[in-house]
Amino acid sequence: QVQLVESGGGFAQPGGSLTLSCAASGFTFSTSAMSWARQAPGKGLEWVSGIDSDGRVTRYADSVKGRFTISRDNAKNTLYLQMNSLKPEDTALYYCAKGFLAGGTRGQGTQVTVSS
Repeated sequence: QVQLVESGGGFAQPGGSLTLSCAASGFTFSTSAMSWARQAPGKGLEWVSGIDSDGRVTRYADSVKGRFTISRDNAKNTLYLQMNSLKPEDTALYYCAKGFLAGGTRGQGTQVTVSS
């Protein structure tokens, strides 16, 4: 059974940083592309970033490019999202998901709120 558990969300001031983690189990993490997506209040799901199975290929939405960094540790079955220079518009529920474009199973999400 695929299980994805996100953590690391919370409150941050504009310009601040947070690092999200996603612990994966129930499938072969090391051979799976993974991604992050987010959903802001009243809006649809937005793909944020994707990474291939060995971490060599990464892609980002224009809205986060240059500020967010996706990475993974296949030995720990864990996906990360380093978020810097946070903006109020980054406020959302952040999900990790199987697949490069967040089309597979998602976790329950972790809330990120950016406010002064």
